[in-house]
Amino acid sequence: MPEVEKIFVNVGTSSEGLLGFASSNTTEIGVTLLPKSQRKRTTDEVGIEIKKIASKIPGAKVRVNPIGLFGVANQTPIILLLKGPNYDEVVASAHKVADLFKTIPGTADIRLSSQEGNPETRIELDRRKLVSYGLSLAEVGSALQVALTGNDDSKLRENDTEYNIRVVLDQFDRSKTEELGNMSFVNRRGQTIYLKQFASISRATGPTKLSRQDRNASVLVYSQVVNRPSGSIAQDIIKKLNENKLPEGITYSFEGDVKMQNESFGDLGLAFLAGILFTYMIMVALYNSFSYPFVILFSIPLAMIGAFLALALTMKSLSIFTMMGIIMLVGLVGKNGILLVDRTNFMRERGESIHDALIDAGRMRIRPIFMTTLTMIFGMMPIALSTSSGAEWKSGLAWALIGGLTSSLFLTLLIVPIVYTKVEEIKVAFVPWIKKLYAKIFRKKEAKINVAEEDLGLSK
Repeated sequence: MPEVEKIFVNVGTSSEGLLGFASSNTTEIGVTLLPKSQRKRTTDEVGIEIKKIASKIPGAKVRVNPIGLFGVANQTPIILLLKGPNYDEVVASAHKVADLFKTIPGTADIRLSSQEGNPETRIELDRRKLVSYGLSLAEVGSALQVALTGNDDSKLRENDTEYNIRVVLDQFDRSKTEELGNMSFVNRRGQTIYLKQFASISRATGPTKLSRQDRNASVLVYSQVVNRPSGSIAQDIIKKLNENKLPEGITYSFEGDVKMQNESFGDLGLAFLAGILFTYMIMVALYNSFSYPFVILFSIPLAMIGAFLALALTMKSLSIFTMMGIIMLVGLVGKNGILLVDRTNFMRERGESIHDALIDAGRMRIRPIFMTTLTMIFGMMPIALSTSSGAEWKSGLAWALIGGLTSSLFLTLLIVPIVYTKVEEIKVAFVPWIKKLYAKIFRKKEAKINVAEEDLGLSK
């Protein structure tokens, strides 16, 4: 493949997790692609082509994952954790959830963290019989460990060379289930007891991995995403799980990217609200008024319109970087409203009416508003239009700023004067109403005092 620069192959091991694990039926191929500027196809397109080629191998289970920040490739954007008290129920629920994943557009390479398929010999002991024969669980367990996996504690020294002596059952005896039952144990009374007398031996398949969380059996459901944001897919998953209830005692939660997004969006949402609050408080202190900063804050929702529209037109998802750009808009677009309100107040102090003062503010401040806003817009263009490696991560921030500044540039000149006029009208109508209400309350208190004085026989 012309896009591939080099490959690194691990046979019998996998880097799943930070520590990795060994397995005789696992192969991992690390692929390094050429720089983005030297190839025509994207990473996803090359990955799909590799999967098509590898899937032609009979019996092979193939998945393609991008390598993460920690150098491992087992993590996926969608990770759903299922946990419950009973392992079999958790596994059954995980298979049901995996089938639901397949019905959601944008999911791919769906798999479970624990998959059936490893052959094993299962020996189940009857503890009552074990005690009655005078044997202990530790004795039987250590003997089975030596017989099936071997023991190399013994050494043979010949001159200056030392050799390990490995004690283990012959391969023929280990591979035949019916022969294992003839293993003999000698109890404290000198009696010979066979394994088949107190244990049932069978062939079965076991899970590839057993994991627990919060003292409950747990299984992870992994899924890649294709041509859709992971947040949108997570919302569809929640909707499907609400329609198809899991068994009682089985709970689910998102891990990985979705969990970090939810936590980050919550923190960034608080930062956004805090930014608006602090901006308002600073302007209250500077203007010595509560109403004029309120008028200026109306430029912020006008910027949100352009920011979300720009993200939609450029097909950029709402990520951490775009949220940071939206938070930056709180301070950037406020200056348009500040320029208009400050000029309007200045002209009103000189005796102009509200209407004339707003017209003068629009005429005199439109040039600095355009100059400052266009400067920031063109300053963000290189980041927004960049095609370098990793540009997709930060281009959303630039497009959010460009859209927000553009909509604020035009809408602020229309909406802020209207809001300013309405606020002044409310103030004109509200102040007399407060005075009238205060006068009524004061008169009632004065009348009560007069009545009390008359009852006491006192003069005014």
